[in-house]
Amino acid sequence: MAEESKLPGVGKLAPKFSLPASNGEVINLEDFKGKQMVVLYFYPKADTPGCTKQACGFRDGMAEFDKAKVIVLGVSPDPVKKVKNFVGKFSLNFPLLADEDHAICERYGVWQKKSMYGVKYWGAMRTTFIIAKDGKIVHIFEKVKPVGHEKEVMDWIKANG
Repeated sequence: MAEESKLPGVGKLAPKFSLPASNGEVINLEDFKGKQMVVLYFYPKADTPGCTKQACGFRDGMAEFDKAKVIVLGVSPDPVKKVKNFVGKFSLNFPLLADEDHAICERYGVWQKKSMYGVKYWGAMRTTFIIAKDGKIVHIFEKVKPVGHEKEVMDWIKANG
């Protein structure tokens, strides 16, 4: 039986967080309130094929996000060292956040039971939240496909932002 999704709803305030980032800083969602729209994407594991394709897509499309004054943040349940290495290895131009105890994944409802080759385990579901300047969630992309996701997000922002 599938786990019921507990994602916060569109129109709700995005759960606050304060997480260590790949750039050595601690990033707080509150820092962007009133200033910038935030693309907050959750991915399962740094430096794996799908997550690399997704991160490099955002990297390659960053000029458009910068032009639109949109901050992109990636979150995974990896330790800080792993996200730092991932950023360095692929020259990512946006911060990745380390949610090692998966508390933020849980608050956003993306920490779910998964299954691969018959083995059941808990992990982060590939999900993206668009958070408006007022701190409210304005869109959620679920069951994200890594390739081309940055374009899908930017197309939504252009149409609705």
